[in-house]
Amino acid sequence: MEKINVAREAAEVAEFWSQRVLASGNGNLFKVARGIGSTNWHSHDDQDEVFLVIEGHITIQLRDRDIDLEPGDLLVIPRGTEHCPIAHEEARFLLVGPEVTSNAAGGKPDWSYTTPAKACCPDAADSPGRQAPRPASAQPCSARHDGH
Repeated sequence: MEKINVAREAAEVAEFWSQRVLASGNGNLFKVARGIGSTNWHSHDDQDEVFLVIEGHITIQLRDRDIDLEPGDLLVIPRGTEHCPIAHEEARFLLVGPEVTSNAAGGKPDWSYTTPAKACCPDAADSPGRQAPRPASAQPCSARHDGH
């Protein structure tokens, strides 16, 4: 049993929208990730998705509204809810759930596999608290079905 510095671990994640498992407890994984740009629209039919923002700001786009999260904010997205996280500047966050969801089915965008955080934003990747510019290849979520 060792303590874990969540902010430091999040800063060291190599790819945007990828998850690093820090610990497990009570059937859940505690994972950190970095995000910039957006994921693809997706839902998780097998689990709720819990976001706790560590640094930066994330907007969780839902089909009917947006929820803005800042450091210290927690949001539980119920299983089956279609959503699309977006970060206009680099954000770091903790996710809690029974599985790793940073894959295509979990909304991970194709560009994030080829644009490691350090290649995109080398200064921010090494400096916790600094915000990185959004990579040019990072496209925002497509329009909601309701026209928003």
